[in-house]
Amino acid sequence: MPEKNRTYRARIEGYTSEGLGVARIDGQAVLVHRALRGEDCDVLILKVLKNAAFGKVVQVHEPSPHRREPDCPWYGRCGGCDFRHMDREEELYAKRQRVQDALRRIGGSDVTVEGILSGAPLHYRNKSQYPVDAGGQVGFYKARSHQLVPVERCLLQKPPADAAADALRRYIETYRVPGYDEKTRRGLLRHLYIRTNQAGQSLICVLVNGRKLPREDALVSFMRQALPNAVGVVLGVNTQPTGAVLGSEYRTLWGVDVLEDTLCGLSFRLSVPSFYQVNHDMAEVLYDTAVDFAGLTGHETVLDLYCGAGTITQVMARRAARVIGAEIVPEAIADAKENAKRNGIGNVEFLCGDAAAAAADFAAKEAFLKAAGTGLAGPFALCEIEAVRLESGAPEYRFSGGSAQWMDERHLRAKLSLSHDGGMALAFCILETAPET
Repeated sequence: MPEKNRTYRARIEGYTSEGLGVARIDGQAVLVHRALRGEDCDVLILKVLKNAAFGKVVQVHEPSPHRREPDCPWYGRCGGCDFRHMDREEELYAKRQRVQDALRRIGGSDVTVEGILSGAPLHYRNKSQYPVDAGGQVGFYKARSHQLVPVERCLLQKPPADAAADALRRYIETYRVPGYDEKTRRGLLRHLYIRTNQAGQSLICVLVNGRKLPREDALVSFMRQALPNAVGVVLGVNTQPTGAVLGSEYRTLWGVDVLEDTLCGLSFRLSVPSFYQVNHDMAEVLYDTAVDFAGLTGHETVLDLYCGAGTITQVMARRAARVIGAEIVPEAIADAKENAKRNGIGNVEFLCGDAAAAAADFAAKEAFLKAAGTGLAGPFALCEIEAVRLESGAPEYRFSGGSAQWMDERHLRAKLSLSHDGGMALAFCILETAPET
């Protein structure tokens, strides 16, 4: 077992899901910050646990040709990005290998992951959330902590997001507005939320530990000056002693409380609580891929669990006889219904409630339906389409799931076990919806 504060020479064999290099020292796995596959390094051991140790590179004797100088001055302090010390080719290799290893190690599947569909790695996020700390700093959290790093420019966010963060900083400084203290649960400002559409318009929401802010007119003025294309400024009430970002009530300070965007040729109206894929371009690829994998013929019923504002629900409706979306957020369901009406799509239904409960309720009402839910978590879209063959003469139902996240181990094991036991084939297509993370 390696010793803390001792330096060892080791070769990096691979990566963790967070982009840490993996080496073996004295028979134990050591996770090494900013180390690349194939590199021969001197590694200083920082922490030793029962099953693994953590270290950092002191010297690289044989640097990888994929090593690059991080292009962000906050990289390594801010917890937003994991792969800025390597080029895109190596990043995509690491992500593909992680999925391949999970399929084999956890699921016992020999499915080959051929590659990753990926998009532009810069300024792709259409939604940004900036926490505000007790000292009034606005930025992002350090990895695995709630220690705030005052990032001024982010290479993942769209420029209006940085502009809104700057405007909030000026408002805080000018009027001495207190930030929220998670320990004492005092202070007002908790988060800045901003969503920007393809046309460059933005909807801004400030989440507060209370029902109002001092000089709300000045806040609006700061935001409108910084973002000339803003459509609205909203105040969200969040007085819960939890880490949740969004609130329970919203009040429009100026403009409108919704943002309109176009996705896959359809128009969507988005309120602050509505889920919407943060990478617009890759969301279109994701949805088109999911529809193609489903092989819909126009006779099926499709369940879209956790449907948000009904985006994939309506895309699927173009090819299915009937699509049912389920979502627990009332505002999102209201948006989904309005979106379907605006797009002239009549073969969709939306249920407000827990998605798992909605699926069980639907299965109980139509007992011949057999569909299993899926749980996904992390920086990928792992689209899986599961064709469910029913009793002879019954209509064919299909379950379609897609998420911009990693599948966690428990759900992956359950899903692959289900496919093996039921004689069903799972088709996997990896889409990278969150480059550099």
